[in-house]
Amino acid sequence: MAYSKKSMSRRNQHRNWRDYQASLPKNYGRKSRSQRSYSPRIFLVGLVALCLVFGLFSFIRSEGGAHHPAEPGASEVAGGAALEPTNELAQVAESTHELEQVAEPTPEPTPELVSLPEGPLNKEQVRQLLDERMFSNLTEKELALPTGGGTLHIETSLDPALQNYLLNTIDRVNSRYVGIVVMEVGSGRVLALAGYDRMNSSINPCLHSQYPAASIFKIVTAAAAIDQCGYSVNSPMQFNGGKHTLYKRQLTNKVDRNTTTIPLQEAFADSVNPVFGKLGELRLGKPRLEQAAASFGFNEVLDFDLPMPPSQFEISDIPYNWAEVASGFNRQTTLSPLHGAALASAVLNGGRMVTQSIVERIADEQGEVLYLRSKTPEFRQVMSSRAATALEQMMESTITSGTARKAFRGYQKDKVLSSLQIGGKTGSIGSSSREVRFDWFVGFAKERQGDRQLVVAVMVGHEEFIGIRAGDYARRAMTYYFKNSGTESVSAAEPAVGDKNRKG
Repeated sequence: MAYSKKSMSRRNQHRNWRDYQASLPKNYGRKSRSQRSYSPRIFLVGLVALCLVFGLFSFIRSEGGAHHPAEPGASEVAGGAALEPTNELAQVAESTHELEQVAEPTPEPTPELVSLPEGPLNKEQVRQLLDERMFSNLTEKELALPTGGGTLHIETSLDPALQNYLLNTIDRVNSRYVGIVVMEVGSGRVLALAGYDRMNSSINPCLHSQYPAASIFKIVTAAAAIDQCGYSVNSPMQFNGGKHTLYKRQLTNKVDRNTTTIPLQEAFADSVNPVFGKLGELRLGKPRLEQAAASFGFNEVLDFDLPMPPSQFEISDIPYNWAEVASGFNRQTTLSPLHGAALASAVLNGGRMVTQSIVERIADEQGEVLYLRSKTPEFRQVMSSRAATALEQMMESTITSGTARKAFRGYQKDKVLSSLQIGGKTGSIGSSSREVRFDWFVGFAKERQGDRQLVVAVMVGHEEFIGIRAGDYARRAMTYYFKNSGTESVSAAEPAVGDKNRKG
C-alpha cells in the first residue's frame, strides 16, 4: 500500500494512537449540552411509564404477596432480598430432598425359579437345570442352585487348587480370550475349566465353539490317512515350497530337485500344510473328510453336563477347499477347548473318545441324592487303536522337535516334567479382522512310572502383543497337577506377563 508525502508527514507527527486522539478537537463528533434538545413528548411518555411501573409494584407487594403463596420452587424479590418460602413449602421441599437422597434404582424383576422335576434326574434334566454362567470362573468345588422346591447342592469334579491356580495365572493384559481345560483321560472328569473373555465376563470360552480349530484338525486328518489310506508314521511325504503355506501349485504330485521328502511323523510335528493339503485333496477327498469329522464329533452336541454349541465342520465341492480343511488352513472349521480335550483323550484311550463330565452329584436340602455321575465312563470309537498309537508317537515328536519344542524346552531336566511322557499338537491362525491371533495347544501327559495321566486343551486369543502362549499354559497346568495332585491348598500364582511382552 502506497502513502502520500502528506499522509507520511502526518503519521510522523503522531507516534501512537493516544497522541493522535489527543490532537483531535474536543467537540469532535459531539454536541454541547446547550445544543441538545429534548422532545416534550418523549419526556411525558417516560413519566407515565414510570408511574405505571411503580403502581404495579406496590399492588404486588400489598395484594399478591400477602394472600397468595408463591408457586412451589418460585421465589420473590423485594428490596433486593429473597423471600423465604412458607413453612408448608419448606416441609415439602425438605421431604422431596430426603426422598432424592434415599431413592434407589428399581430392582430388576426376580427371575422365575427353576422348577424341579420329581424323582431322580437324568443327564438331559441336569442340562436343563444348569447354565454356563454358574461355571464361569467357578473357584469352589460345590455350588448352590435355588429352585422352586428349595436349594440344590451341586458337587463338581473340579480340582479347586488347580482351577484357582490357572485362573490367577491368566494374562488379562494381552489376551481377549483364554480357555483352559484339564481332564482325566480314563474317566472324562473335568478338573479345570478356567476361562476368560474380555468382551463378556459371563462367558466361559472353554464351552464355546466359535474359535477356528486351525491345525488341531490335523489330528483328524492324520487319523483318517492312517485308517482309510494305510499310512504309517514312517510313510514318506513329499512337498514343494514352504512348510506353512498352501498354494495350489503345491498341491500336485510333481517331484523335482526342489521337492522335500519327510516322514508323516515329521510332517505332523512341524505342522506342514502342503503335506496335509495333499492328503485332503489327492488322497482323502470330501467323503472321507466328512466321515472323519463326524466320527470325532463335529457338528454334534457333546454329551456333556452343561449345554453348549457343537464344533463346526464345513466342506465344499471344490478340491482346493478339501486341502484347506485337511490342513486346518481355514476359519470355517471351529472347535471348543472342551472338545479339544476330548480329541486328545482318544489318543491315550486306544482310539476311543471319552464322554466328559463335571457334575459329580446333586442333592436336595434334605441330603437326598437326585443325580450321581456314572462310575462307568462311556466311550465312542473315533479311530483305530493303530491310529491312536501312531498319533501318540507323532504328538510326542511335536514336543521334542516340532512346533511345541519352545514351550517345553528343557522339560527332560525338569524335576516334575522329566518323569512324564508328553505329547501335543499346536495350531495358530488369525481372525478375519486380524484383530485376534488364535493360538492352540491340545495334548496329554502321563507318568512313565505310575497311573496318573491327563489331557490339556488350551485356546488363547492374543491381541496386539503376544503374552502367555497356549503351550506355556499347558506346561504350567501339567507341572502344577503332577506336583500338587491331591493337595487342597492353592499356591501363589505366577505373575502375569503384562509388562513383559513380546511383539506379535
